[in-house]
Amino acid sequence: MADTIIASRPAPAWRLAIRHPRRKTLVAFGLLAPSLVLLALFTYWPIIQLTWQSLHGQQRVGGPQVYTGLKNFADLLADPAFRKALVNNLIYAFGTVLPSLVLALGFALALARSNRINTVLRSLFFLPVLLPLVAAASIFLFLFLPNVGLLDHYLAKLALSGPNWLGDPDVALWSIMALTIWKNAGYYMLFFLAGLQAIPADANEAAILEGANPWQRLRYVTLPYLKPTIGFVLVIGLTNVVTQVDHVFVLTKGGPADATNLLLFYVYQQAVENYEPGRAAAGSLAMLGLLLALTAASLRTLERSFGEPES
Repeated sequence: MADTIIASRPAPAWRLAIRHPRRKTLVAFGLLAPSLVLLALFTYWPIIQLTWQSLHGQQRVGGPQVYTGLKNFADLLADPAFRKALVNNLIYAFGTVLPSLVLALGFALALARSNRINTVLRSLFFLPVLLPLVAAASIFLFLFLPNVGLLDHYLAKLALSGPNWLGDPDVALWSIMALTIWKNAGYYMLFFLAGLQAIPADANEAAILEGANPWQRLRYVTLPYLKPTIGFVLVIGLTNVVTQVDHVFVLTKGGPADATNLLLFYVYQQAVENYEPGRAAAGSLAMLGLLLALTAASLRTLERSFGEPES
């Protein structure tokens, strides 16, 4: 009797609502609405504003906005400082992201086992991540000071003389890249440690039984399973390349001779120092396009390089 009463109860209203395909769609959009609103307000609307700004300019400071079409983009491409910043950013991207990923993966492989020593070493490698980028740049400023800096001090003990680390156009960008690698490698290590924990133990055991050496296990077992992690960390690294500029402010302010001028610092110069908001907006869109292109190319290369791991 009780079973008959339970079976005859009507289904809850929410369950009846989602059975209809159209209602399912409405329910789905209702659940997604908070995220869509935030995405629209803080992602899509700023991009629309940026695009509008890039198509307008001002004939005088404080004057009304005037439609200029693609003039800001043409001026951008004709500006030697922008071309220099673009080349610098590409060098900076390839010179920091790949070494950071390789170091982070090496740290993760070496410290994968949980014990007291590895826990202490993980903490030490992660310490730079806790420092604000401005504070880290201030530390490296002390290291790179010519003649009196810590780096030149120890080189002098070896009867060696270092270059002007931040004043030589051929060296300054590499000095900033060293700071970036030191700052980011420990952060990326955390993702690789998590990825290593997700690799099935029997996959490595089977490879060992097959006689695979450590390099073969890394190439054919570990890296294919880590492919999603590598792709995720790669996107984060490329995003940092075009969004982190605090160390340039502290160490070089884009100098010497624009040798360390990156795209985001160039946009700052155009918007604040030169008061060219239209050109700054065009530079921001160019930076966004570069980021999307680098990310798509990197993920495509990863898909071709590593096959799917066998289950």
